[in-house]
Amino acid sequence: MDVRSKARTLPGPVDDPSKLPKWNFDGSSTGQATGDDSEVILCPQAIFKDPFRRGNNILVICDCYAPNGEPIPSNKRYNAARIFGHPDVKAEEPWYGIEQEYTLLQKDTNWPIGWPLGGYPGPQGPYYCAAGAEKSYGRDIVDAHYKACLYAGINIGGINAEVMPGQWEFQVGPSVGISAGDELWAARYILERITEIAGVVVSFDPKPIPGEWNGAGAHTNYSTKSMRSEGGYEVIKKAIQKLEARHMEHIAAYGEGNERRLTGRHETADINTFVWVRRGEPRRVGAGGPRHREGRQGLLRGPEAGVQHGSLRRHLHDRRDHHPLQGRSLQWQVEWL
Repeated sequence: MDVRSKARTLPGPVDDPSKLPKWNFDGSSTGQATGDDSEVILCPQAIFKDPFRRGNNILVICDCYAPNGEPIPSNKRYNAARIFGHPDVKAEEPWYGIEQEYTLLQKDTNWPIGWPLGGYPGPQGPYYCAAGAEKSYGRDIVDAHYKACLYAGINIGGINAEVMPGQWEFQVGPSVGISAGDELWAARYILERITEIAGVVVSFDPKPIPGEWNGAGAHTNYSTKSMRSEGGYEVIKKAIQKLEARHMEHIAAYGEGNERRLTGRHETADINTFVWVRRGEPRRVGAGGPRHREGRQGLLRGPEAGVQHGSLRRHLHDRRDHHPLQGRSLQWQVEWL
């Protein structure tokens, strides 16, 4: 995850991204443009409160375009916004709940925090959702991130320690349409900033430690208005059949390194095998034959809960408004992501 930002000063507060000016950066320095034509245009798309500078300061999610107005190849938001803006899609009110896992690493060694240098802790088992100095590592960082996201206005649903020590998860959602992506990227950026302050490294690598240790993913819970309505289970099954038909195409788009994580072990399905299950019913297996998959006790549930591969589940969270970080803010400062 290569999340970058720059800051600029405005004459007054702004609460609508359409009222913000466009900006630019040198794309040849980020691998997004060539040196002979390096300008990349930043177009503001979403605004969040700045939990670091506070006051009237804001964080701005932007997407990137060439000077001729065409989205650059790394701008995946452009096509997503076109899809989510279609009247048929908007009418379905697509909900997303995303469970982002990550690992906290010691800066100088790239080894998980809390682990003995060059060695390993006890085997997995006591660390998931644990409390205590001998089982839980990095909670101060995790809580600072949680509070910062709440302050920013991100629809963060919760956090928990994960199965591998030094690994954590936060949940974004339920959020509707393109806002789910904007909120997730803003939450990732804030996590990068929090860990920068703490002097540790956050890794989103799918399998940061080889061997008998869980990897890290971003489980995605999804539903539409039709799925949440009477008879929605049949709609869910049709959607699952469509996912199965293009399984490997989707896997190829899910990012690098997933073949190291999706092995059929450590609470995963084999990367080549499409698997889905409704709790209380037999496991369904697509092409590639059966593989073991341990059921996850999800945080997002609903009336037709429990369908894996995108786990079409839902819930609502109680939210609180917190001030995560102390310190004075610089008026009208804007961070562009």
